[in-house]
Amino acid sequence: MIRPVEGSRGPGTVEGSSEPGTPLTAWSDEALFERVCSGSEAHFNVLYARYFRRIYAFVFQRTRNHADTEELVQETFTVVFRGAANYGGRASPLSWIYGVAKNLVLNHLRRARVQQQRIAEAGEQTLATTSPLWSYQPDQQLRLRRCARAIDEQIAGLADWQAEAFFLRHSENLPIREISRRTDRSADAVRSGLYRVKRLLLKAGALEPDTDSP
Repeated sequence: MIRPVEGSRGPGTVEGSSEPGTPLTAWSDEALFERVCSGSEAHFNVLYARYFRRIYAFVFQRTRNHADTEELVQETFTVVFRGAANYGGRASPLSWIYGVAKNLVLNHLRRARVQQQRIAEAGEQTLATTSPLWSYQPDQQLRLRRCARAIDEQIAGLADWQAEAFFLRHSENLPIREISRRTDRSADAVRSGLYRVKRLLLKAGALEPDTDSP
């Protein structure tokens, strides 16, 4: 028997399967996640749209900072997509996503406390390093060149506005609303674009993923 999807917005929404003609938005979380585990971005994007606001509210309630929340939510969905194969089915997909978000928030708050403690202990001492100039060793230079090539390959297909949005967010630290205005894109489109760029950089090895998982 086909059952209504829990949390659906209107009548007639049914638990989805792979039957032809069934819109992805009508699929259950479990059915979607089964395809996500196989690497399907289309099915992941439906989950992302379905739960972005709920995960955002969950994270913001704990950080009380919109910029940190945006970063943590994007990182949450990046970890979910990259680690979907590790989902063991012991909890619902939504519970698993909440677990990833919770771990990332706890790590973020822990790092913030440590940083604040170090700043407090440093007092008025200089924060500049006193160590001599350094340079990369040949093996390090080779890894950097390979990483640079991988980055170029991954971001070659990006739209200009996506690259601009990533620069504005991470170089100029602008809020999503301002980036949306400058790029003439909706806030949801900007968030989705930032997520895509970050995922490509993770794939290229330019960023280190948070491997903590529930």
